Amino acid sequence: MEINHRRALAVYFRSRRAIRAIRHYGRLIYVSKHMHYAVLYVDDAKAADQTEKLLALRQVTAVKPSPRPEIDPELTDLKSMMDFHKDEEDEFS
Repeated sequence: MEINHRRALAVYFRSRRAIRAIRHYGRLIYVSKHMHYAVLYVDDAKAADQTEKLLALRQVTAVKPSPRPEIDPELTDLKSMMDFHKDEEDEFS
């Protein structure tokens, strides 16, 4: 059995009618009716193709892929990644 890697896509839409069309492009996980976006899982290999197809829909305004696959899961070197510094207010003496 082979595991397919998936990518989450945040799909922003104009009206809730678009939800019916969006669900045909992947596995629909979450829909925010108030904020007008949906979270959709697609195969990672097909993510770019599905993004183009979703953007071609009239009701879809934007599609943003999840940055999770590019994030390093091991945060071992935080000091080089971020600028940590002490403030005078942080010292209690």
